[in-house]
Order: sequence, then structure tokens, then C-alpha cells
Amino acid sequence: MTVLFDKHRPIISPALAPTQLREVDEFRNHQKEADAVLTIGLINNMPDSALQATERQFTRLLQAAAGNSHIHFHCFSLPSVKRSQQAKQLMHGRYRDIADLDRLHIDGLIVTGAEPNAAILPEEPFWQDLTGIIDWAEANTRSTIWSCLAAHAAVLHLDGIKRQRLDAKCSGVYDCFKVANDGLTKDITSPLRVAHSRLNALRKSDLTASGYQLLTESPEAGVDIFVKQLRSRFVFFQGHPEYDALSLQREYLRDITRYLARQRDKFPTVPANYFDTETERKLANYQKRAMAERQIPLSVELPKLTLRPDLAISAAASTIFRNWLEYLSEGVEPVAETTHPR
Repeated sequence: MTVLFDKHRPIISPALAPTQLREVDEFRNHQKEADAVLTIGLINNMPDSALQATERQFTRLLQAAAGNSHIHFHCFSLPSVKRSQQAKQLMHGRYRDIADLDRLHIDGLIVTGAEPNAAILPEEPFWQDLTGIIDWAEANTRSTIWSCLAAHAAVLHLDGIKRQRLDAKCSGVYDCFKVANDGLTKDITSPLRVAHSRLNALRKSDLTASGYQLLTESPEAGVDIFVKQLRSRFVFFQGHPEYDALSLQREYLRDITRYLARQRDKFPTVPANYFDTETERKLANYQKRAMAERQIPLSVELPKLTLRPDLAISAAASTIFRNWLEYLSEGVEPVAETTHPR
């Protein structure tokens, strides 16, 4: 499998091992028959601290899922998502202008969430840009994946479904059970373990009343994956199947630092079903001290964090993405073998 940018330039990422980079070089000179050539776009709206990790996670999933398909992979970010100068330099030459979507003939699009700042979505600075992408994707893609906040924004824009604020952040790894048969969840063993990290939720009753089909849900975390067939097949993730094992830990440590810096009012809840029992005990003791003293130097005194040995996070993610790519490939003619002069 080869993941490429334009002009057959490989994605430079820790996700690609040296042997995989050599495969990309070989593709430049000799392209064997492929099941399909697909153009995939990633609109990465995650904050600067998670920008590279998010790109890497989706790159790995597409690479694991693609099989014998060749994927031209393009990264974008909404212009209204605020970026630091350092992030802009990092993105320069690797992230395309959002206006390029029209000329690239995107087969499938992935749109991530963003860090919320406003009380309601229409007040977010990126709202107009995001709703424009929702309308564009419905008319111009075969399928689009909406992740977390982007999923909440899409159902609000399309059907007026409002997310509900949770009493406490939903953070952890949850067993999610298949509740309907669908090509997207083919070959996946139920339950699948999926990371969730959000302050808001969508009600099952609101979604089903508006014609959305639920595919997976959790007794603890609620709705997980759901879909709706419009001109494009829209796929919605309330969770984060793309997360790697340490993603929730990074978010938890970030939230602790914000609490100690008095940038948030409440000490963050330990992600559920994530750390081992001894780590949870140590974190409970640390929380008591942090709430009593509440000063930044405490951030360097966190105990050693150990994840549960049976975490198995994102084990089903590559299968979900393989099924998604198969859907995008339906009706696409195979690529004939061609040889390029050296």
C-alpha cells in the first residue's frame, strides 16, 4: 500500500517506517495493478498540540486499511481555526488550501473535531467554514467521516439536532456493541473498545427520529458510530477509533496542567477503563494534593502512569477504515499495470 501526497511525494511521518518509504520510491518507477486509486482528504482542525498526532493516526489507519488500493492523501485545515506561527510553519508545504478541494475530485473526506471555545456551536469562529464544508461534502464526496465535534456540528446543521452538555466529561475506553448490520462494521467483533473524549453528547432518540441509523453504542458512553445516506454517505464518530494508546493520557495531563494553572475550574476525571488499578490509586492521592495546593510545579510530580494491560484500544479501527475504503472503491475501475521509465 502507498500513501502519497501530490506528485507522488511520500508523507513524512513517524508512522512510515524506512521499508515503507522504499515502497513509495518504488511506486514512482513501477505501478502494479491496484484495486483502485482513491483520493482522500483530511480536514484536520485539532488544536496545535494534537495536530501532528491526529495526522499520524489517520495516516496509519489508511495505510493499514488500504490493501491493494493506492491512496492520494491530502491534508487541509479550516482557515478559521486559529494556529500558532510554529504550527503554520509545520503545515507549510504539507497542508493544502481549502479551496483546492474542488479541483482534487475527493472520493472520501475525513473531518476532525476542534477544541471548543464557545458555549454553542454557531458561535464558534469556525462555524461558517465548517457548515460550508458540510454542504460541499454532501454534494461532492461519495462518503465523509465526521469526528466528535464535527459530527455534532453536522447533525446540527443538517437536521437541527442539538448536542447536550454532560455533567462530567466522557473520557475513557468503552465497550461499544453493534446494534445494526452494516458494511462499515463488517468483520468486527462486538464489543469493540473505543476511546471517547467529549463534554457533550447526542441523544439516541433525536438521531433516530431524524433518520440516522445507529451502528454501535455503549451502555456507559452512549451513541458511538452512526450513519445517514444523503447524496453522500455520511459516517459519524462520537468516539475516537483513530486514537492511539497514549492519546487519552496526553489529554488528561493537559487538563491537569490547565487546572493547576487555573484555566479550568474542576480537576479532570481519570479516564475510565484506562489506567491500571495501582495508577488510579496513586492518581486519587495526587488529586487530593493538587486540589489543596493548586500550583504549576505540581505538574512535574505526577506519579508514573501505567495503562491497563488489556486496553486493546482502536483494535477495530483498521477494519472500520478498510470497510470504508471498500465502499469508496465500489464501481472504481482497477488501475492497469504501467511501467515508468527510470
